[in-house]
Amino acid sequence: MQEPKKKNLYIDWVLIVSVALLTLFGLVMIYSSSFVIGYERFDNITHFFDRQLQWVIVSAFLFMFFMFFPYRHFRKLAPWIVLGSIILLALVQVPGVGVSVNEATRWVSIAGFQIQPSEFVKLGSIIYLSYVYSRKQAYINKFLSGVLPPLIVVVIFFGLIMLQPDLGTATSIVIVAGLIAFCSGARKLHIISLGTVAGWAVYHYAQSAEYRMNRLIGYRTPFELEAGVGYQLVQSYIAIAHGGLTGAGFGQSVQKLFYLPEAHTDFILAIVSEELGILGIAFVFACMLIIIIRGVVIGARCKDAFGSLLAFGIVFQLSIQVLFNAGAVSGVLPITGIPFPFISYGGSSLMVTLASMGILANISRKTEKDRHENREDEEYVEEEETPKVTYGKKQHLRPVR
Repeated sequence: MQEPKKKNLYIDWVLIVSVALLTLFGLVMIYSSSFVIGYERFDNITHFFDRQLQWVIVSAFLFMFFMFFPYRHFRKLAPWIVLGSIILLALVQVPGVGVSVNEATRWVSIAGFQIQPSEFVKLGSIIYLSYVYSRKQAYINKFLSGVLPPLIVVVIFFGLIMLQPDLGTATSIVIVAGLIAFCSGARKLHIISLGTVAGWAVYHYAQSAEYRMNRLIGYRTPFELEAGVGYQLVQSYIAIAHGGLTGAGFGQSVQKLFYLPEAHTDFILAIVSEELGILGIAFVFACMLIIIIRGVVIGARCKDAFGSLLAFGIVFQLSIQVLFNAGAVSGVLPITGIPFPFISYGGSSLMVTLASMGILANISRKTEKDRHENREDEEYVEEEETPKVTYGKKQHLRPVR
């Protein structure tokens, strides 16, 4: 009697280990970069670490849930996700519900915790666009009926987020929407035309306020504007220069001593560079590169249009966040206020990022399971079609009548 085969869960360990390493690394760096400000503001050196640890635990459960939650169920949930996203973004503008920090109203207070709805909208827009464009494959090359209608929802998201205002997040959602449309098979001319219009709209909005324009162009000459918009970038440069190759040592950052604003959030990468040097930065980007490459492979292997677009959309969003944040910290791009995935302090960002990784792991599970079953079917068919040959005995063939 043959023993029953063990059930294969098709766990993507490469993805999971990389995500776990970055998440734990981020937790450690949040403690290092925030214990001074935690003591100064709350008389508790572990204040930010403790809160982030709570979010890590919640986010880990979300990751596990979505890793085993069949991603195809999101098709039915897509319209409700859009509706919920719009309601959340609208609640930000309701007095007494929306929370303002640094002259921006981007948060909603729920049960003592502050969540940032625009972070959840990032994932919601990816699910919605992947669902709609996967259904429009037959006429995706038509602009008015194929490409344009889903983007109206993206424009609504963009407008509501700009009321906060949050140009960086709104821009990232628009870019990801264009990339998903491109991957779904839309014509290059349509994508280029839409990108031109979107670029003009973003530039026009940035130019409408002097402080926004200063942030967009201030990164070019930070030392000339050190007393104003260039101060944060100059302090970031000092942190990076101080770190060198191997860093000043864990916990030994000088810039986190109230010199570098947002040291534990948007500019935590500068503290990583100062304390752990280029080697620390290399570790972060090596793990991130593994996740991104793995995500691309998952999207390419998935035979389901919805799953493939969903995987690519998650990878695009992650890549853009890395590009925008690292570009701002290094002075290559304007400062947009986008956190670095897995590492920056912030519950909403971490929850959405790990939930996205859980969905990606689920797509990987389903794809590998299908590939394995198809391979077994092919082997079974080959065995059935291969004639059996017996050796040492004569074959007596009866004539066909």
